[in-house]
Amino acid sequence: MSCCGIIGWIITDFYGGMTLFLFSYGIIIFPIIILYIISLLNTIISFFRNGIKETKIRIISHSIVLIAIIALNLYSSEIFKSKKILNATLIDDQFVYNLKFRENGKCENEINGIFGFQQNFDGEYIMKNDTIIFTKKPYDNDFIPDTLLIDRKLKGIFMEKDKNGNFMKDKSFGGYFEIK
Repeated sequence: MSCCGIIGWIITDFYGGMTLFLFSYGIIIFPIIILYIISLLNTIISFFRNGIKETKIRIISHSIVLIAIIALNLYSSEIFKSKKILNATLIDDQFVYNLKFRENGKCENEINGIFGFQQNFDGEYIMKNDTIIFTKKPYDNDFIPDTLLIDRKLKGIFMEKDKNGNFMKDKSFGGYFEIK
């Protein structure tokens, strides 16, 4: 049972972080983790006492959980991704947006919010001089426009335009991405 709880919790990472935000407070996840550890210790002790025949199913269950944790960490890591050439962050009152631009023309928008909310969007871009143009938008709304301006001297990626269509380079709250 505890193996199913751990795998269920891992799967929620693909659907906006913790599907049940109560996981952030430990009300549900701590008992599941404690039950999993007790079950793992019980399986190890049973394996040494009774052999593999009696504990085969439990060993397989715990192995699946460990493989799922390793696979998720490999999937989320930078190992299989192109080199990062630019990283910028925008902090507003509800979310933190982290744009990662890669050498191969791909980009990621990692959005973090309150109560453990997390969502990732993949996109593609073309960089022309100091302008970023998204060919595939890394978001699902109109908060970030499809064209951005990079100013490396000001360490910012600007997205707001004035009446004439020129980018405004003021570092207003929530109006630009700070280059890391």
